[in-house]
Amino acid sequence: MPADRKWVEKNLGFDPITTPPPRETFVVKRVADAAVKKTAKVAPEDFQREIIDFDSESTEGRAFLAFSTATGLSRFTDIPWPKGLAPQTGPKPAGNGKGPLPRADVLVVTWTVDEGHALSRVLTPGKDSHNDYIPYTHNYATISTKMRNGCPAKELKRLGAFWTTTIGKKKVVVFKSDSHMSQDGPQLPNIDVWRQIITEVQPTLVITTGTAGGIGKQVEVGDVVVSPIVRFDCLSKFKKQPFAQEHFSSKSAKTTKFATAKTLFKANAGQLPKTNTRAPKIFVVAPSGLSSSVVTTDFFGFDTSDNHFGLQGLGDVSEMGDAILGLVAQEMGAKAPRWLAIRNVSDPQIKAEGTLKQQEQVAAQIYKGFGRWSTVCSAITCWASIVAEP
Repeated sequence: MPADRKWVEKNLGFDPITTPPPRETFVVKRVADAAVKKTAKVAPEDFQREIIDFDSESTEGRAFLAFSTATGLSRFTDIPWPKGLAPQTGPKPAGNGKGPLPRADVLVVTWTVDEGHALSRVLTPGKDSHNDYIPYTHNYATISTKMRNGCPAKELKRLGAFWTTTIGKKKVVVFKSDSHMSQDGPQLPNIDVWRQIITEVQPTLVITTGTAGGIGKQVEVGDVVVSPIVRFDCLSKFKKQPFAQEHFSSKSAKTTKFATAKTLFKANAGQLPKTNTRAPKIFVVAPSGLSSSVVTTDFFGFDTSDNHFGLQGLGDVSEMGDAILGLVAQEMGAKAPRWLAIRNVSDPQIKAEGTLKQQEQVAAQIYKGFGRWSTVCSAITCWASIVAEP
């Protein structure tokens, strides 16, 4: 069923409209003022930035955990990996991040701070993406000239951070990106970042992964969509680009370890919403499954029960960047690796009640409560996809 204010109250312990979280729980203070004081005008980039930068282990995150009934990754339960297939965190990568990334069989890329925490807890145990990974600055000086002032990469003075791990016989580079389609500006330097890191790692498989908004009533928080097809739905700042409504396909996902992955979800599924009606599912999209794809918007869109943003029928989840990978792979032609978008549902369909701004607040608070825990499910699904590689 669609999530509403009562859903948030049942699962997070507060009504986001009548009793919004205090200002100190917000990263972007304009978003805080809009939620708490109802005064500030919030740009689309502000809501996006609140989600990108929210860190459940920061001062703001600890304040959110204290205010709500949400739980942090200190509650994480170690995953009972099959024998010989547990991720083995690599030693500190050579160099200082100013040169190319190391070569590997697989490149896994994630996006927000909390996604990074969860993904690294699963795939690089003992090394956290925020605190330990190597800053990646190769060609930052050149690429950043295309970036708008104030975007995450420019503020951090890097393109991302990385570490390596081994899963079975596969070497993997795990990359937390600080370059974002939604944040970098109109010249889309995120395309340059994708092209560069793929060329350097030379993987046979690329995975873009993290949180997304569920589309339709059939998905619940913690569900995972594995898609070899991504599509743009650009109705705002990139609507005049030739790719604005394009879609891109790769080869089918290898599913032989997905049943195992679903059993591994159980270790931490207790941290997902108490109103979930079932265990998390993995939805596998076929290369021809355009209506079940991952949808990349250029606006802060999410599915509502009245289909306000017109997302229903376009895909199973929406987010703000994966189709860039499909675009880059198309440009690379025969040199492009196989790729997948593996996205977890961090917020379900939102009930159309109150104003659209109030619905945005509902969606954002659900992400802050469950983004990291739903990402644990997609991180395990990444593991399963890597293990299934020949």
